[in-house]
Amino acid sequence: MADLVLRNARIDDDTELVDIAIADGIIIVVGPNLPIHAPDEIDCAARVVIPGLIESHVHLDKALLDAERPNPDGTLAGAIAVTAELKRGFTVDSITARARRVLDMAIANGTTMIRAHPDVDPIVGLQGVEALLGLREEYRDRIDLQIVAFPQEGILQAPGTLDLLRESLCRGADVIGGCAYNEPTVADCRRHIDLVFDLAAEFAVPVDIHADFADDATDPRFAMADYIAEVTERTGMSGRVTLGHMTSLAGRDPARRQHTLANLAEAGVAVVPLPATDMHLGGRADTTNIRRGIAPIRELWAAGITTAYSSNNIRNAFTPYGNADLLDIGLFLAQTCHLSTPAELTRVLAMATTEAARITGISARYGLRPGATADLVVLSTHRVAHALLDRPDRCYVLKAGRIVARTNTINELVPASTS
Repeated sequence: MADLVLRNARIDDDTELVDIAIADGIIIVVGPNLPIHAPDEIDCAARVVIPGLIESHVHLDKALLDAERPNPDGTLAGAIAVTAELKRGFTVDSITARARRVLDMAIANGTTMIRAHPDVDPIVGLQGVEALLGLREEYRDRIDLQIVAFPQEGILQAPGTLDLLRESLCRGADVIGGCAYNEPTVADCRRHIDLVFDLAAEFAVPVDIHADFADDATDPRFAMADYIAEVTERTGMSGRVTLGHMTSLAGRDPARRQHTLANLAEAGVAVVPLPATDMHLGGRADTTNIRRGIAPIRELWAAGITTAYSSNNIRNAFTPYGNADLLDIGLFLAQTCHLSTPAELTRVLAMATTEAARITGISARYGLRPGATADLVVLSTHRVAHALLDRPDRCYVLKAGRIVARTNTINELVPASTS
């Protein structure tokens, strides 16, 4: 017996419309003209249905800080400095209030899971983790929240951080983060990485490291990807390591870049470009031919590397834009990376759905198939390849088969007067 049936849904541009039957929050059958009745039905009327969108890299604790103090020079160093100062005034309540606003935006925009990276350091302590642990419980029926213990200020250059990271994992953080470039020397960057992997082994959690976030790799602190791949293989962490940003890949010569991509693919390391932040902070010193500053998407695909994208920051010193709308970010990624064919646009959409599910470790219960959790979004477009182009409404957002958000925009063209 189904609880809800979505009728006449478009899930693939090359196949016929299907019905999606849901019971107890799980998809039980998908097929055309299902002879199943349910107390609730939604006629999708040939509109596209996709799995719930996944934000695989967001800093909820630092969101919306631009209203308090913007970045003074638009650089990464400026963003880190101004945010470090603002963090001194953080409280659990202030973090919770700002993060709650972003969670509400994300749900309305079709996101059903977020991997969040709260700062853990001697400045802010565990306040970010504590706030997100509370929000994870508060929002558990509307959105899933993974928590990454993230050492933004470094580990070695911020004494006490290692103990705080360990305490975060004891309290319930799901993932150990890293900020490989935010140490003063290459040796310290490598030691930072080693410590992160030691914690991953100690607590049996995945790794998610900010790495190689620069215009180029002339500073070797921003060329840690090969070492991370080496450590991943050595520690048997294949499929459980993710690197965020990776912008300096685009600044390497083709031979070196392909060597690094091959190492990442062989080690099973995933990459999450963050286009809104990467474009905003990159190329600040360029006066001509300003660099795009985004990891080379087509080359990541060609290498066989699992690749997602995410919002990263929302309206703060790192990224003064955003509405927690992954389709908007996906369109921006496509525009800036010369991705335009229907196949490419469909693959960009997959980066925020099926590929992000692999990165966050939920593939076994995710998707548009029987047995998957019914985390679904009904879009106002009628072609999957147009999901980014049309900037569609999220007509219905379902979390475990329950409607958690609705959007219905009415546009009416008024005919010209005939008088």
